[in-house]
Amino acid sequence: MKKLILLLLLIPLVSFGQKNTESELIMKINAVQQQVMVQGNITKDEEQAMLSLCSIMSRDDGLANYNPDNRMILKDVEIAPVYNGCEGLSKEEIKKCFNNKVSTFIKREFNLSLSKDLNLSEPKQVEAFFVINENGNLTGMKVRNSELNIQAEIVRVFRKMPVMKPAIHNGKSVSVLCSIIVKYGNEIEINAVYVPEIPND
Repeated sequence: MKKLILLLLLIPLVSFGQKNTESELIMKINAVQQQVMVQGNITKDEEQAMLSLCSIMSRDDGLANYNPDNRMILKDVEIAPVYNGCEGLSKEEIKKCFNNKVSTFIKREFNLSLSKDLNLSEPKQVEAFFVINENGNLTGMKVRNSELNIQAEIVRVFRKMPVMKPAIHNGKSVSVLCSIIVKYGNEIEINAVYVPEIPND
């Protein structure tokens, strides 16, 4: 059963690659498929790793929808997104309130046991991007290189983020690109950052 579930989960991942040529990633995914078929079963840790990868690659709101070219960056918008409870403040106060609210939410929701189980000799940090779209929802989530379970956990927490009032520019609601830096180990620290420019990748 686990073998069947894993193979079904891997199929959507392959579709993200190019159709006519096999990228390095596709070759690695194919190698994993072959290994599972030979092995005939997977451990619980292996299953969790694959589920985490599939979560990150979600077509609904994950890396598949991450494209920084089709939304504005925050420094160019007239009014920033407004987190619930940050209404009626100045532009600068809205940003500070946003940072505090997002940081508090992520620290509260993040499963700290996942990072503690890594037994890191010193804390690590990872940068994660997300988009607050014209409806105030988080989408286009992307987490830079880190352990798969940490990436998946950050995406899971992002998906629980409440709807906000979207950014406004020229009288219209617009999507904006933001990011956070997550420092993890025995504790979790969050630094919410508005992206000053579109990242290169």
